[in-house]
Amino acid sequence: MTTLPADRSAHSPLASLWRLRSYVRPYAGQLVTMLVAALLGVGASIVVPLVTKTVVDGPVAHGQRDRLVPLALLALALGMTEGVLIFIRRWIQTTATLGMEKRMRDDIYAHLQSLPPAFHDRWQSGQLLSRATADLSAVRRFVGFGLVFLVVNVATFATVIALLVRLDPLLGGIVALSLIPVIVVCARFERGYSVVSRRVQDQTGDLATSIEESATGIRVIKAFGRRRLMAEAFETGAREVYDTQLAKVRLRATFWALLDLVPNATLGIVLLLGALAVGQHRLTLGGLVAFITLVLQLIWPVEALGFILASGQEAATAAQRIYEVLDSRPEIVDRPDARVVDDSPGCLRFEAAGFTYPGGRRPVLQDINLTIAPGETVALVGATGSGKTTMAGLVPRLTDVTAGRITLDGVDIRDLRLTSLRRLVATAFEEPILFSASVRENVTLGTPDATDADIAAALSLAQAAFVDELPWGLDTRIGEQGLSLSGGQRQRLALARAVIGRPRVLILDDPLSALDVTTESLVEKALARVLADSTALLVVHRPSTIALADRVALLQGGTLAAIGTHSELMADVPAYRAILSQESEEVQSR
Repeated sequence: MTTLPADRSAHSPLASLWRLRSYVRPYAGQLVTMLVAALLGVGASIVVPLVTKTVVDGPVAHGQRDRLVPLALLALALGMTEGVLIFIRRWIQTTATLGMEKRMRDDIYAHLQSLPPAFHDRWQSGQLLSRATADLSAVRRFVGFGLVFLVVNVATFATVIALLVRLDPLLGGIVALSLIPVIVVCARFERGYSVVSRRVQDQTGDLATSIEESATGIRVIKAFGRRRLMAEAFETGAREVYDTQLAKVRLRATFWALLDLVPNATLGIVLLLGALAVGQHRLTLGGLVAFITLVLQLIWPVEALGFILASGQEAATAAQRIYEVLDSRPEIVDRPDARVVDDSPGCLRFEAAGFTYPGGRRPVLQDINLTIAPGETVALVGATGSGKTTMAGLVPRLTDVTAGRITLDGVDIRDLRLTSLRRLVATAFEEPILFSASVRENVTLGTPDATDADIAAALSLAQAAFVDELPWGLDTRIGEQGLSLSGGQRQRLALARAVIGRPRVLILDDPLSALDVTTESLVEKALARVLADSTALLVVHRPSTIALADRVALLQGGTLAAIGTHSELMADVPAYRAILSQESEEVQSR
């Protein structure tokens, strides 16, 4: 069962498809050229039956051999022209639609990067992935083929029906009336196919999430011997997709069968009545051949109508799903008058700061007042769930305060450009995130202009000498999420990434939790030198890390209960002693 968040587009599928016109507009010239080539190609194929009529009624019926060769050459020229026009259409179709798809994918990716972590917490990664891949492909197919041939086929219907009526009004009228059941069938199909198409796309996103989680969590699955359980969960999701796809196929097959029935039944009637018309001399033999050939040319457009409508419905629901992402507004953005700051003394101040999650009833943080002087290190201590990580995330604006403000050198951080703020503030998280790239690329992620000397210094500080033992040193690719490394190794690389630029403000969310005691001691000694030049807020879970701090802030119930030196809090605050005692026992039990 799909587990989509509530970020649904306010627009209907067709309205969402119409909104994509801004992506089509830059390629309008190419698409018009493609449409003209398609129309001319179809026009060439329509002329061929008329040439055939002339051949049968002229050279064949009256033995006019001198006219046979020119007419044959004309038919050959029309066939070659149609082939050239098809090549032109397909070439333009490929370049234009792939360019459009690339622009859309670039915009979706850039938009996803601008959305806050809270958005990504709500959405399954597989759902986002399917929108940036399968849904875009559905839109591309419709714009490149379905939309063009919808116009071409309508023009073909009109042209061929007009020619048929001219050849024989009675037979032409019968063929024209046969389009009425086609329209009725199409209307019924459209209503049902939209629903099942959306269901397939959502379930495919869920299945992609299941596959991704199974791949990234393979160690946990194997360690707990839960391969069968995960396989059963996957099989359930895959079965849902399979069943829905079958329902989709049944609906489409029924539709296409009915579409096939109408023109073929019409052709049978035309053959019967056409033969009678020839016998009554209302129609020439060449006219009957041309008439039947033209009717045959209507079969493919009618059959293609099924594909076009199916493609259109899939594209419409895909467009709706795409705009569910694009319509999500970034919550963390630059203010119109946001300023750029290249350097900062680094005085960080929380002024009655508070934070409440969207839709939450109780604030996670409230009335936080704390000043961290330039070069000072403050350790943030509190029980699990007290809001320490949330407070740390407010400084680089991963989330914004919902009450009060946070200032950097007296300036509200919301008045600073995000690029400036995040250049001045570096963060290392408790759960280190590494990317499928080399060690060098991961360490220099926030400081791309770092020199080899800078990298070496950062790795030395983080006690990450293990890098030298990797197969290709700094150029070794460490695999998705860095899972080829141990937890401690990942954490040390994340720490090196945070300190390589010598930031003015350093936010460390328990970055040493995965280190052994010996390595932790070495890292703390080296880290003390960096902290001497930075304003730092340390989220602390290990009592030993508190030695790096000048002051300690105790967070309880979402507010700061006490601030002082470690010795002062140990002497005067029982709650502080209790938390450190509990955490010390947890560390010793590991």
